[in-house]
Amino acid sequence: MCLFAIFAPLQGRRFWLLSHIPPLSMIEARQITKSFDNLQVLKGIDLTVEQGEIVSVVGPSGAGKTTLLQILGTLDRPDSGSLLFDGEAPLAMKADALARFRNRTIGFVFQFHQLLPEFSLIENVALPALIGGLSSKEAFSRARELAGYMGLLPRADHRPAQLSGGERQRAAVARALVCRPKVILADEPSGSLDSRNRAELHKLFFDLRRDMGQTFVIVTHDENLAADADRRIMMADGRITGIDTRPQPLI
Repeated sequence: MCLFAIFAPLQGRRFWLLSHIPPLSMIEARQITKSFDNLQVLKGIDLTVEQGEIVSVVGPSGAGKTTLLQILGTLDRPDSGSLLFDGEAPLAMKADALARFRNRTIGFVFQFHQLLPEFSLIENVALPALIGGLSSKEAFSRARELAGYMGLLPRADHRPAQLSGGERQRAAVARALVCRPKVILADEPSGSLDSRNRAELHKLFFDLRRDMGQTFVIVTHDENLAADADRRIMMADGRITGIDTRPQPLI
C-alpha cells in the first residue's frame, strides 16, 4: 500500500491533531533539594507551572517557600534536582549566559519595592531593559507604556520618596515587566501594603494575566490572594504537603 493511501485519511485531521498537542510547561522543577550547613530546607520538591497560570505558595515561616522561589528564579542553585523554563535548562548555563537568561525571562517583585531612591519612577522601571541591552529609546518607551497601563504616568518623574506605598509597589511590578519576561516571581508582594492597596495589587496581577498572558508564582501569607490563585501550593518542613486547585480560574 502506498504512503498516500495510509496518510490521506488523516489530512483533514492534521490541524485538529496539532491543536491538541499539550502545551509545554513554563516551569518544571523536579526533585529539588537544598541544605544550609546541616539543615535541609528543601526535600525533593516537584512543581510544574503552566503558561498563564497564577500559582500561590503558602506555609509557615521556615517551610522553604522563599528558598524555593530563589531557586526558581536562578538566584540560588539547588544541591540536586533539575529546573526547566519553557524547555531551557538555566542551571546548566555559565554565569554570563545565566544572567542574560534571568534578565529576559524572569521578573521579580519583592515585599519592599527596592526602587533606587536617586532615580525617578520611570528611570527605575526602564533600568532592567537598559541593563539588558535595549536602546534608551526602546527601554523608556516600554517603561512609559507600562506606567500608563498602571496609572502611573502622572507620577513618572517623581522619585520613590514622593510616591505612595501603592504607587511604589505598582512601579516595582512595572519594572519586573519591562523586559517582557515569561514569568513573574513575587515574594510577599503585598506584605507591606494597607488593605486598599493590597486589593488593588492583587487585581493588577489578574489583569496582567488577562491582558498579557502573564505567568505568576507568588509566595504569600495573604489568604485572599492565595485562595484566588489558580492553584495554592501548601508547604511545610521543606515539602509540598498539598495542592488546592480552583474549579474555575478568576479573570
